[in-house]
Amino acid sequence: MEAITSAISVQVDTKDKEQANNILKSLGLNMSTFVNMAIKQLIYTDGLPFEVKNPNPNSKLLNALNESEDILSNKINAKKYHNMDELLKDLKD
Repeated sequence: MEAITSAISVQVDTKDKEQANNILKSLGLNMSTFVNMAIKQLIYTDGLPFEVKNPNPNSKLLNALNESEDILSNKINAKKYHNMDELLKDLKD
């Protein structure tokens, strides 16, 4: 019995598509083969074949981000450097 196929049309960001195509090409694959592989894995695992989660930063990163905002808004007085040479000189001293 002959397999019946059907087309899928999706909209993706042009840069994302280009990057994905480059990666797939380096692996010897094309987009159609990849989509078919992903669908087979979706069926095989009875769910998404990869972890999906929000990219929430951990508390250490959040604290660092808050501290950097405080430095930029002058809530925290921190030494400022105008170029990398000034910073490196200060680190050596």
